[in-house]
Amino acid sequence: MTDTAMEAAGLGKRFGRRKGWALRACTFRLPAGRVCAVVGPNGAGKSTLLAHAAGLLRPTEGTLTVLGTSPAAARERMAYVAQDKPLHPQLTVEDTLRLGRELNPRRWDAAVAERVVADGALDPDVKIHALSGGQRTRVALALALGKRPELLLLDEPMADLDPLARHELMGTLMADAAENGTTVVMSSHVVAELEGSCDHVLLVGAGQVRLAGPLDDLLAAHTLITGPAADLDDHTVIESRTTGRQTTALIRPGGRLTGTWRSTTPTLEELVLAHLRSPEAPPLHLDDTVEAAV
Repeated sequence: MTDTAMEAAGLGKRFGRRKGWALRACTFRLPAGRVCAVVGPNGAGKSTLLAHAAGLLRPTEGTLTVLGTSPAAARERMAYVAQDKPLHPQLTVEDTLRLGRELNPRRWDAAVAERVVADGALDPDVKIHALSGGQRTRVALALALGKRPELLLLDEPMADLDPLARHELMGTLMADAAENGTTVVMSSHVVAELEGSCDHVLLVGAGQVRLAGPLDDLLAAHTLITGPAADLDDHTVIESRTTGRQTTALIRPGGRLTGTWRSTTPTLEELVLAHLRSPEAPPLHLDDTVEAAV
């Protein structure tokens, strides 16, 4: 066992000269046992990062270790659910779970896999190609959880599920992670939905890690302020908008706030959107791999 689930040092991936760098100079550490949200816009590098962790891609530069070793060496100890949920279309649901058991004989948990399928009222005799996108997602997650992984990598896992199914499966994932100490790394565009589930954040923008660290610490390091337009030179301003005499800004305070500002702690969504709208804002790492930016 290791206390670090994932650690990157100068990680970069380039897909030819025309496409350029999908990831560049990514450095972060994710402690084991966390539920980590990987957030960012399309094309930011989220899927590329998860594919590296799953051992499907090799870095162009830098390193990425998983569970204290290389992704290839850790493959039996982790599970990965890609966006396209690749499953054999001609197998039935029951055959798919049987295949999962045969491929993972030492770690397979048939009870949890069958429960995830049963909760979706799936007919075990139905072939995969006859399932809806949301039903295939449920089968893919059943395979992943049945493997009883130490690290669970999920790339936009809930994108094709209706809100009720997303809520139910998210509850299943969180309960499983809490019971077994599983580290979950999950990318998603539904930022508000992640706030109640994750306790660690990686914000990826333009191929670089902009924010990294425990969610509560990242939120506490920022303040959302509203008040009369004033000088904010003593503070790190992430985003500022002024309408007439009123200013709304997300800042990292550099000292005591003076004046008649109204201040609140931002939500995860407010934090993420402000950083994405301000790509020139300095990054912040609170994961003890690099010194925090000021």
